Amino acid sequence: MDVLQGVVSGHLRVRDGTRIAYSVHGNVESGQRVLLVHSLGMDHDFWRPVVASLAQRALVMTVDARGHGASDKPRGPYRVEQMAQDMHDVVSAFRFDNVLVAGASMGGCVALQFAATWPRLTRAVGLIDTTAWYGEAAPQNWEQRAVKAEQGGLGPLVDFQTTRWFSDAFRAAHPNIVQRCVDTFLRNDVHAFASTCRMLGAFDGRALLSNVRAPCAVIVGEEDYAAPPDMSRALHAGIERSTLTVIPGARHLTPLETPDIVIAELDKLLDATER
Repeated sequence: MDVLQGVVSGHLRVRDGTRIAYSVHGNVESGQRVLLVHSLGMDHDFWRPVVASLAQRALVMTVDARGHGASDKPRGPYRVEQMAQDMHDVVSAFRFDNVLVAGASMGGCVALQFAATWPRLTRAVGLIDTTAWYGEAAPQNWEQRAVKAEQGGLGPLVDFQTTRWFSDAFRAAHPNIVQRCVDTFLRNDVHAFASTCRMLGAFDGRALLSNVRAPCAVIVGEEDYAAPPDMSRALHAGIERSTLTVIPGARHLTPLETPDIVIAELDKLLDATER
């Protein structure tokens, strides 16, 4: 598990026995530590453009959440608290004890839980295209998506997903990125995907907001229909040391649609907390 210049990948077994896949990028001699948590149905490769930039100044860890990518896919139910505990176990093994934790969509829920639960480990927080709560109808809405996947597989969900992920203009201009996301999405285990959907439907992290002590960047696409800007405004209102960036014309996966803006906001957090 020695970390060298470049990329080191592997698995760590967390406290319940689940094997979590990780990749570490950058230089171990850097004093900056970053943890990135991907969105629903994606994996660590989601962060490719962000990692390429941040790894020049920081040691960056990307993780496949349980049920995703190369991590184990245990039977559900899943909980956001459990995924945050997975992240804690992984960063603790690497002695990431002062980390910028950033997540997109599902990963943002996990990052929020992590930052609120372990404030002393958290240098800064990036909450991207995410929410503390999907609303009163969330359990029913996410249950419908879970059942649709279980009954018909993930293929019928692709059109729904892609129109939410990216703006019309981006999909037309970058079909290779869209296809890469579709391919990753279709590789998901159906039952793990459904368990994660139910996890998000049950999540209510509104009480966590006042426990986030670190500087926080809240970022959202102006046209995000999956986690609309009002959800980000609620995060910003509830987290004392937060900023809010609304990206014109972007939708739900801003680390891929507008990586330069996301990178700039995360860079600001690293600048503000650099020792």
